[in-house]
Amino acid sequence: MPDRIYLDHAATTPVRPEAVRATAEAMARWANPSSPHGEGRAARRELEDTRAAIASAYGWTGSVLLTSGASEALAIALGRAQVERRAINAVEHDAVFRAADDAEVLPVGADGLLSTQALDAFLAQPGRALVAAQWANSETGVRQPIAAIADRVHAARHLLLVDAAQMPAGADPDVMAHADFVAVCAHKRGGPPGVGALLVRDLGALAPTGGQEFGYRAGTENAPAAAGYAAALKLPEPIERWTALRERLDDAVRRSDGQVVGDGSPRHPAVGAYRMPGTASAAQLIRFDLAGFAVSAGSACASGSMKPSHVLAALGWTEKAGREVVRVSFGRDTSEEEIEAFIIAWRRIARETRSVLGNFAA
Repeated sequence: MPDRIYLDHAATTPVRPEAVRATAEAMARWANPSSPHGEGRAARRELEDTRAAIASAYGWTGSVLLTSGASEALAIALGRAQVERRAINAVEHDAVFRAADDAEVLPVGADGLLSTQALDAFLAQPGRALVAAQWANSETGVRQPIAAIADRVHAARHLLLVDAAQMPAGADPDVMAHADFVAVCAHKRGGPPGVGALLVRDLGALAPTGGQEFGYRAGTENAPAAAGYAAALKLPEPIERWTALRERLDDAVRRSDGQVVGDGSPRHPAVGAYRMPGTASAAQLIRFDLAGFAVSAGSACASGSMKPSHVLAALGWTEKAGREVVRVSFGRDTSEEEIEAFIIAWRRIARETRSVLGNFAA
């Protein structure tokens, strides 16, 4: 077993060697894709080949706008979609709340799933709208029923944006078939950080700004990072193995008197959130870190502040219970032995907590 076991892949996952090589090779071809000379035209051809490879990996038939990541992709769609109204659900990523601070926030149930009653009420209002729904929550792993949401949104002649930053390429054809916009990024799929894409069904649904990316994003394209992204997407992700690992961890937590967040809901195969009653998340993180495990207390964008989780609050969790939850997430190389080692550490920490609490009660 390694000295350290990394179980925070939902925050970011290691850059694959294939992506490193592709990025380095592209860096050796340094011409600007917008330059008119032969070197620039060659760089443009390579960039468009990369763009096509990213679209193909996701099974996308529309346009691909390269961005600095999923957060920028979400901001472009939420800020420039040709709509009059916007709605997001209460468990969206912080990046969505920042980009759509005037949007209507739709509630979710205790299962973490978007309220169809609230969605239908919003869709019935006048004015064309954009609805944002995540493929899988980055804190709990709970997956929204994208096809069913899309059917409602499109029946009312509105648009759907899907935050698919946590989605493996090819994992859900329904997203590619039904969404109008999809935000994705490289660093959660084994590509380099600082690059992502907004997949767009119809460019006419976005207000242009001029500049590069067909006039929808100004700035010289990061062609090397995009090449690394495309290379990473060619590598399969072990979804079936992840599912088995997460089910094993779920079962162990339940048997250790812990609580599985979103238990019973459709969830990401590689993301789980778990409550250890009586032990604060901050204390768990320290103890797991000292034991050699890297886990988190929610999304990386929020866990550093240790503020109460708006996601767990939306599910009806008390602040105290929400502060006892940690997130565990797997990568391509996460092994059964690593999960078994984490289970042993979980049980030891939970047992020691119960012992301390018992002594206080006595």
